[in-house]
Amino acid sequence: MPTPTSVNRRTLLTLLGGSIAAPLLAPHIASAQETWPARPVRYVNGFPAGGATDSLSRILCQKMSELSGQSFVVENRAGAGGVLGADTVAKSSPDGYTVGLGGIASNVLAIGSYAKLPYDPVRDFTFISGMWQLPNILVAKKDLFSSDLKELLAAFKKEPRKYTYASAGFGTTLHLSGEMMNSMAGVEVVHIPYRGAAPALTDLLGGRVDMLFDNLPGSLPSVRSGLIRPVAVTSRTRIPELPDVPTMAEVLPGYAMTSWTALVGPANMPADLVAQINALTAKALADPQVKTRYGDLGASTWPTSPAEIAAFRDSEQARLLPIMKAAGIKPE
Repeated sequence: MPTPTSVNRRTLLTLLGGSIAAPLLAPHIASAQETWPARPVRYVNGFPAGGATDSLSRILCQKMSELSGQSFVVENRAGAGGVLGADTVAKSSPDGYTVGLGGIASNVLAIGSYAKLPYDPVRDFTFISGMWQLPNILVAKKDLFSSDLKELLAAFKKEPRKYTYASAGFGTTLHLSGEMMNSMAGVEVVHIPYRGAAPALTDLLGGRVDMLFDNLPGSLPSVRSGLIRPVAVTSRTRIPELPDVPTMAEVLPGYAMTSWTALVGPANMPADLVAQINALTAKALADPQVKTRYGDLGASTWPTSPAEIAAFRDSEQARLLPIMKAAGIKPE
């Protein structure tokens, strides 16, 4: 999943001023007496159409539409690693008719990447539910001497800075996956940041970098076709799509790095309204077809209570911001 790196942080305010339309304001806030949704709901995704985040969002919104009888319209407001989309949600009316994608990028990593955000990542949002978790994967070029993580780490320790790993960009969960490996294993593998996952994968396939940390959906087809070699996944447990591929934690106990998302709305949404949206989200995520389609993309459904997702966001900030600082990522 993309995270905030692709837009020069000094141009963020300019982009915001030029690209965000006035929010669609509702005439009133939904109350306990009103059944939500009574009309179409706008779901704002801060990432481009066509990627894994977009596909997963559309699967969920389609099911929520089926269950509720109202349309959930996905609106892609891509830019600044999810920040532009998140700002659109934050500045909307808290009536339940504008919700959107929040999570690790816009509500955690953005804090360590931007000196000034157009919103407060905590106070300007209502955290409604978790939606999905998506592991990263470490893959290697075909002719690297080994795909065994323990053997690789031993070689990295003997020859510091000889080997390279690519990522989709500086400050992403993919970059942090590599920095966590370096820190926990006591190795120095050189980070090569790219402007997106596609060119990074292209260079891995061409042998110009040794390894790549990628979101699972991006590399899974090349793994299955044998073009690259899987080394380990970054989730706490092995994944059904690649049951023979170990986790990083099997060699580095405590290692975990997962791209996660939250359904969020603007601040000050009424509690009864939040409960209605949370219940519909949980019902959609429990649907067997949704679970299967998520699994096909390497993701797992992740319904939570509002309190659970808010507490998880807090714990991720406490865990990840020190890693960002140690990796030399400074707010700009």
